Amino acid sequence: MATNVNQEKNQFQEQLERARRELAILYNVSTAMRTTLELNHILYIILTGVTSHTGLGFNRAVLFLVNKKERCLECKIVIGPDSGEQADKIWQYIKSANQNLDDLISTDRITSSSTQSALFQKLKELKIPLVNDGSLLASAYLNGSPLHIRQEMINKYRDDPLLKVFQTTELVIMPLKAKDKVNGLIIADNLFTQKPITSDDLKIFMMLANQAGLAIENSQLYELVVHKSHTDSLTNLWNHGFFQHTLELEMHRAKETTSSLSLLIIDIDNFKKLNDSLGHQNGDIVLLELATVLKDSSREMDYVCRYGGEEFSLILTQTSKEQAFLIAERIRERIANHQFPANTPIQGLKVTVSVGLAAFPQDAQTKEELIAKADKAMYIAKFGGKNRTSLAESDDN
Repeated sequence: MATNVNQEKNQFQEQLERARRELAILYNVSTAMRTTLELNHILYIILTGVTSHTGLGFNRAVLFLVNKKERCLECKIVIGPDSGEQADKIWQYIKSANQNLDDLISTDRITSSSTQSALFQKLKELKIPLVNDGSLLASAYLNGSPLHIRQEMINKYRDDPLLKVFQTTELVIMPLKAKDKVNGLIIADNLFTQKPITSDDLKIFMMLANQAGLAIENSQLYELVVHKSHTDSLTNLWNHGFFQHTLELEMHRAKETTSSLSLLIIDIDNFKKLNDSLGHQNGDIVLLELATVLKDSSREMDYVCRYGGEEFSLILTQTSKEQAFLIAERIRERIANHQFPANTPIQGLKVTVSVGLAAFPQDAQTKEELIAKADKAMYIAKFGGKNRTSLAESDDN
């Protein structure tokens, strides 16, 4: 009789300790998520909560978000070692350093954790359409409920797009929801420890995922508001205020990394005459068309801005003056050859631009000086015959 009482007591204490630990995990992760509205940081906190020894303790975790525009799931972040050897080193370091969740979610870890992983480099190319094609990720998204693929089931899905890249012996796919709408998925496994995923693991994972889904939605709404405040209402390019702030930020970054940065100021030739002859409404269509050409001609690392009126600006990061000239000429030629929409008053219209180019640190040391140099170069191009690119003179005072 005493033995049974002791067993029941021990079981109760184990359950109590498990409940205490689960509450501590949820509290710590939810508290961490409330410290920021920046999406990348939120995602990093979520996956750290899933993988850390003070969190759910999974070996690896991958987070996919819904791309509404392309109607697909895209990998945004991966946390976890690439090999068993690397896993041992990481866990030994964390144990010896006695790191808690606050230490693990410091912002200086985010970039390296999400972009240097070999697994991330493979998964970032994987886009899963949101259609009922039988794939694991699409099924989890459409059903809105967790998928636990056990060891005895894994071979059944060996040809699945996810498992061709994310090779494992057992995994769980957990939907992230906000107001019953799935906005992402987390995939987690224990590839290196081979620890089985239990029903208790799934229960706490689901509770964490419910909080994570709401945090992601709040962050996305916040970023949407911020984006709108920084974009031009007509062209949807970055606006002048964003341009000024970002140019200063990128020049500071270029100085710290001893890299180059180039600035293009682009002005539409004879735009006032065009507005007067075709009307401002058609002038707006021209601006929209050229904004599209500029976006399509730029790289991901560049910033395309509406500088004001009929002027645009491009901040070309990590770009020398020589490289920027080639980019400027390519853009100028694309605009000169652009075909405007048929069956409109601007059909067949030929538009050209004058481009001024200045580079940091070659031509200027301050933001104001760089803008002035690029602006002056643009006017030289305009008064020199239009439809050309002019370079700032380094010794110009």
